[in-house]
Amino acid sequence: MSRFDYDLFVIGAGSGGVRASRIAAGHGARVGICEESRVGGTCVIRGCVPKKLLVYASQFSEHFEDAAGYGWQVGDSRFDWQALIAAKDREIDRLNGIYHKLLDNAGVTLHRGRGRLVDAHTVEVDGKQMTADRILIAVGGRPWKPEIPGHELGITSDEAFHLDQLPRRVLVVGAGYIAVEFAGIFAGMGSEVSLAYRRDLVLRGFDDDVRRAVDAGMRGRGIDIRYQVAPARLDKRDSGIEVTFSDDSTAEYDQVMFATGRSPYTWDLGLEEAGVMTGAGNRIEVDDYSRTSVDNIFAVGDVTDRINLTPVALMEGHAFADTQFGGMDRPVEHADTPAAVFSQPPVGTVGLTEAEARERYAKVQVFRSSFTPMRYTLAGRNEKGVMKLLVDGESNRVLGCHVVGLDAPEIVQGFAVAVRAGLTKADFDRTIGIHPTAAEELVTLRTPVEQ
Repeated sequence: MSRFDYDLFVIGAGSGGVRASRIAAGHGARVGICEESRVGGTCVIRGCVPKKLLVYASQFSEHFEDAAGYGWQVGDSRFDWQALIAAKDREIDRLNGIYHKLLDNAGVTLHRGRGRLVDAHTVEVDGKQMTADRILIAVGGRPWKPEIPGHELGITSDEAFHLDQLPRRVLVVGAGYIAVEFAGIFAGMGSEVSLAYRRDLVLRGFDDDVRRAVDAGMRGRGIDIRYQVAPARLDKRDSGIEVTFSDDSTAEYDQVMFATGRSPYTWDLGLEEAGVMTGAGNRIEVDDYSRTSVDNIFAVGDVTDRINLTPVALMEGHAFADTQFGGMDRPVEHADTPAAVFSQPPVGTVGLTEAEARERYAKVQVFRSSFTPMRYTLAGRNEKGVMKLLVDGESNRVLGCHVVGLDAPEIVQGFAVAVRAGLTKADFDRTIGIHPTAAEELVTLRTPVEQ
């Protein structure tokens, strides 16, 4: 008979926590989990799932415009924000229910409330203390706002999903994937959108050709992008929110959305009491097996600030459970993790950027193509897609694959298998393309770009 209430207790029922608890239970562990919000976490409740539904909704205005080039006469259209949000909420409710069933079917006990470490083997939830042989922290992250005067007048992506009405004038602050995605969402639905970023180009950390293509696509959709500037203060006015920028200019908006990053949700978690060490930005430090500085306490997902993507949290949680309860040896592997940005135009990417490749390899070949997607030819839309491969000039191995344009995330998911497997450019060249598609460009690129 175990001296603990559970073999595993998980703090946080998001993607990583739910996956870890289910897999551990499947290996025979007695598992408890707690959640202070809704089961499903950031991705399902207030992140990638509702965000992509809004992206789909925002694209119809463009589809209506393009239809004329294909012989369709589309009548007057009207967008209903409240109807969209209500439909989105119904879908999130459905998914939330599915996650509850997943836990129930796996035999995992759900406790409602914020979990807090009391010591290395004890968790307190809503005043009740429970013990566990192992504890997994999977509480994710939370949006961060800059500490400027009036910052409370602005919203984050969390609140953007629940606005009462679509704002006519929107300022998006930031230039990461959340910022560019919501700028496209608001613009597609008819808002006047401005984006302010204190540096020089959107999507820092992505390949420069990707960044330039997204910048051009956003501007082509009427988004006003302002670089080298950031809000210095926000003031409430009768007609809206007045923003004073760092260059002393001012402008008024109906809504200001901060997309300035997310922080690990580590406050008031009892980490110090349990002896768990944190690093830069309050992230929980872990090793390749997601183990913290305390031998029996682990952490996965955004709270560790490794790669903050839902599939990564799922993989980390699964690997943890297999290793600790399934008798396997599964260290976490983050190399060549594919990613997507559902900007407009969208992005799919896997592997190294050109800058990263040149830092690590003596000889890098760059294969790149820029073209108008076929769907836009009759529509008359002036937007270029980008296909790019980075190749090690000595081994011929493909180091990176980057796509901007229609269906980019769907395209790159398949090519990520090839990059992850270490295939060479010759392997790509031997593959017959599917015609006519945009993806065939990646197997027909023959001449490297002159450097």
